[in-house]
Amino acid sequence: MKRVYVDERWCLGCHLCEFNCAFANSGKSDMAWALKNVDIHPRIRIEGNEKITYAVSCRHCEDPLCVKSCISGALSKGADGAVRINRMKCVSCCTCILVCPYGALAAGGDGIMQKCELCLSNVCGAPACVNGCPNRAIIYEER
Repeated sequence: MKRVYVDERWCLGCHLCEFNCAFANSGKSDMAWALKNVDIHPRIRIEGNEKITYAVSCRHCEDPLCVKSCISGALSKGADGAVRINRMKCVSCCTCILVCPYGALAAGGDGIMQKCELCLSNVCGAPACVNGCPNRAIIYEER
């Protein structure tokens, strides 16, 4: 299965991946209108300090703890290996946030949990964070 990998040696900490992610998941066709005067809630996050920065996103684990711990059954692993959230089932209990060893889940603007779903439901081809990274620090490949 293809996954998103980050090479922290090349990450500039520019946050463009966050903006591209938020736009790709906004459902709108114009980035300026989608993100103007809005608090963005990307499914990938830049972490780090002055010396090193890196992107944090879902690793789509082989045996995901988040799926096992979800009390409402909102999280599931598909046949393609991607871990997804059914927004209609999520009760915002935050259990998935507590058990994820990578810190990949977060509450969205509406309180419903969100995480990287590899842009599989979007028409981007590759994840938007990969397409929007100016330094090619984010890679979408099978290893």
